[in-house]
Amino acid sequence: MQNTSKRAFPWHLIVFLGPAVVIYTLFSAFPLLDTLRLSLYTDAGGGQRVFHGLGNFVQLLGDPRWAESFWNAMWNNTKFFLIHLLVQNPIGLMLAALISLPRLKWAKTYRTLIFLPTLLSVVIIGFIWQLILSPLWGVSEGLLEAIGLGHLFDAWLGNESSALITLSLISVWQFVGIPLMLIYASLLAVPDELIEAAIVEGASAWRIFWQIKFPLILPTMGLVTILTFVGNFNAFELIYAVKGALGGPNYSTDILGTFFYRTFFGYQSQVGSPTMGATIASMMFFVILCGVMVYFYLVQRHLHRYEL
Repeated sequence: MQNTSKRAFPWHLIVFLGPAVVIYTLFSAFPLLDTLRLSLYTDAGGGQRVFHGLGNFVQLLGDPRWAESFWNAMWNNTKFFLIHLLVQNPIGLMLAALISLPRLKWAKTYRTLIFLPTLLSVVIIGFIWQLILSPLWGVSEGLLEAIGLGHLFDAWLGNESSALITLSLISVWQFVGIPLMLIYASLLAVPDELIEAAIVEGASAWRIFWQIKFPLILPTMGLVTILTFVGNFNAFELIYAVKGALGGPNYSTDILGTFFYRTFFGYQSQVGSPTMGATIASMMFFVILCGVMVYFYLVQRHLHRYEL
């Protein structure tokens, strides 16, 4: 005898997922779609906008006045990301490996202290480090002289060659706790049986980490990499707080976020253009989308095959 009773409608899904879907649609999906729409229009004067198709993108990439600023910001953003990728994530991996050692004392204290800067405002961090590194009243010169390295001191935030690197390292110092916690949680999930078997076989701690633990946390390393990519290509606050919307000196720290801010809202003698600002924001979205797609179709698929 067949059961003809109808399955009850899952109202609990609407109750739990409804608010999140509404908030995401209003504050994320709709603004994104409206930004993409606005990038297809141009200002016609008098507050009027006319459909321009891909004209704004052609102007951004083809007009030397726009293209030079865009590619400079794009290259600076790429360097900003690479410094995080090559400095922040390896340091996070090393710290996570050390803190996960079973006999390490004060491990929770170290973990808390390293993660604490991530809870602070980026503006506050930028202001504090600007004071620390100031050649006039900063304490960095005195500290270097105290350890015999005073000759290395320089106005790092004032030189075109070192300003972006310095800001990147400040950001690394603040956010290294994020990859630390993600990798640390992944290391704790490694089965103890594998570690104990390797110890019985006489494997060293170095070999256990690189041949057993590290292959098992590769998916987490991939996740940390893509989160770093997305976060860095959305960066804005630190550069703006320390060097302003112009990304000085001489646009050496100008990234896509500050370039978008100047274009959309205007800055000093530059008149704001919402349509060109939306075009730059759309380019930022496409860059991040391409990076995520490369990760999922190349890196993530490779890691999945590796796990199988």
